Amino acid sequence: MTSEYLDHIFNTYDVDYVVHGDDPCIVDGKDVYESAKRRGRYRSIPRTEGVSTTDIVGRMLLMTKEHHLRNTTSKRRSRGNSVGSLSISGGIIDGDQSDTTDSDNEIHNEKDEDDVSVLTAANYNNDEDNTSVLGHQSKFLTTSMMLRLFSAGVKHPEEGMRVVYVDGAWDMFHCGHVEFLKEASKRGDYLIVGIHGDSVVNKRRGGNLPLMNLHERVLSVLGCKYMNDVLIDAPMEITPDMIASLKITEVVHGTESDDGCSDVNFDDRYRFPKEMGIFTTIQSPSEFKLHNILSRIQKKQAEFQKKIERKKRAEREWFDNKYQNGDKNASNGEKK
Repeated sequence: MTSEYLDHIFNTYDVDYVVHGDDPCIVDGKDVYESAKRRGRYRSIPRTEGVSTTDIVGRMLLMTKEHHLRNTTSKRRSRGNSVGSLSISGGIIDGDQSDTTDSDNEIHNEKDEDDVSVLTAANYNNDEDNTSVLGHQSKFLTTSMMLRLFSAGVKHPEEGMRVVYVDGAWDMFHCGHVEFLKEASKRGDYLIVGIHGDSVVNKRRGGNLPLMNLHERVLSVLGCKYMNDVLIDAPMEITPDMIASLKITEVVHGTESDDGCSDVNFDDRYRFPKEMGIFTTIQSPSEFKLHNILSRIQKKQAEFQKKIERKKRAEREWFDNKYQNGDKNASNGEKK
C-alpha cells in the first residue's frame, strides 16, 4: 500500500483511516500498512478469532468439509486429492470430475433424515453407520458474549409492526444477499432472517456446501443493517405455529437463488404462507450468486492456493506468538 495509493483513496473516497485486524499483514517481508501508520491514519481492531477469510478461501480451494457433518470413511478416501471440484446443487465447476466423493451421502447418511446442524451436532454420533460430526473442528469458538456483541442492536418488534420473514442459507454472505435484504426490509417495519442449518443446506446443494458453517453465517447476517433479527437453524418448512409465534405478516422470497436450480420442495416450504395469503415473490435486485465467487476463485486456483498456504502459516505463527507470549507473561507474573 504505497503513499500514492493512499493519497488516491484518501482524496477520491474521502477516507479518514485505514483499518485492519490486530494480526500482522506482511507481504514480501514488509508491513502492508506501514505508510498509513507513519501518517497516523491507521487503526487496528481486535479480530474475531477463529473467523478467517484465509480459512474460508482455503475451504473452496481444498474442498475441506471439516466445517460440517461428514462420513468418516469418505474422509479417508477423499484425502487423495487435495484440490477437488467445486460443487453446487450437484453441478461441478471445473476441477477433477473423476472425484466422486462430493456427493450428498458423503456429507450426511442417506438412512438418517434428521436435520443435524452445528448447534445440535455435538450430541450426534452413530457408530453403526460410521458417521461423525466435524463441526467442532471449526476454529471459530461461539460464545454467548460473541453473539451478544454481534446482536447489540437487536430489539423486539413493537406492537403493530409489520413483520417480514425471509429464509435461506446466506452462505458466503455477498452483495446479492445484501441487496435482496434491502428490498425485503422495505416491505415492512421489522425483518427476520431465517438461517438454515448446515445439513439442511447440504442436502439441497451437496458437495462441501455450505462453505461457512451455521455460526459463521449467523454472524455474517447479524452484521447487515437491513435485518432486525435472525432465526438460527430455521426450519425449511414455514408452519402456522411459526408464523403465529414470530408474528409474521408476510413471507418473502426472491427470484434469484444460490441453489442454482429450481427448488423441487418450493411448494412444501411455503405451502402454509401461500394458503394464508401472506407469501410474496419479489424481484431480486442483483443476479450475483455464490457461483460467481466460486468461479473467480477456481480460475486463479494455483495462484490462490500458494497465497493461502503462505497466509495460513503467517496466521498460525501470529496465534502461536500471541498465546505463547501470554503464557510466558502470566508465568512471569506468578514468579514475581
